[in-house]
Amino acid sequence: MSNFIVSIYTEATPNPDSLKFVMNKMLLTGRSVDFERGDEVAFAPLAEAIFNEYSYVKGVFIMNNFVTVRKDGDIDWFEVKSTISDFIKNWVSEGKVIVGEIPETDNISGEMDGDAVVAKIKAMLDQYVKPAVEMDGGAIQFKSFDNGIVTLMMQGSCSGCPSSTVTLKSGIEGLLRRMVPEVKEVVAESVEM
Repeated sequence: MSNFIVSIYTEATPNPDSLKFVMNKMLLTGRSVDFERGDEVAFAPLAEAIFNEYSYVKGVFIMNNFVTVRKDGDIDWFEVKSTISDFIKNWVSEGKVIVGEIPETDNISGEMDGDAVVAKIKAMLDQYVKPAVEMDGGAIQFKSFDNGIVTLMMQGSCSGCPSSTVTLKSGIEGLLRRMVPEVKEVVAESVEM
């Protein structure tokens, strides 16, 4: 094992029940995983361990160099932030597996990647939306474009965030309608439990 020292700090997110734990080490490059309590998490040992250790954790999102944890609203971050931070830091420092082989999921879009409108929507999301959302500890995933309606999945701190509807309608929908005239509306896919 190397002498690499893992450092961690937290960042608030727009969702008061989510906190972003940022490290100086890449955890999952180019992909993300998002879990709600009760999901199958066996391929993501860190998420599984967090759920097992902390009964008040409702969601775990892992991407790039951060883990976003969503908690029950009855718990105050002041009471649990340092405990969760230490847990994650120790896990990463010990070189334990963060995420194993991610199972392939079906492409729900129903659109061909060559479709020019879909390509433009994805480009706008990649260039303007995703970087801002990632800074807040979340992610937005394109799901489909059908009859002028763009469907997105909100992940991480965006999932269940009180301001996500405003972001979706005022920010993302406004941008896409201006830049891609075929877009009439943007909606969030509901997460079914």
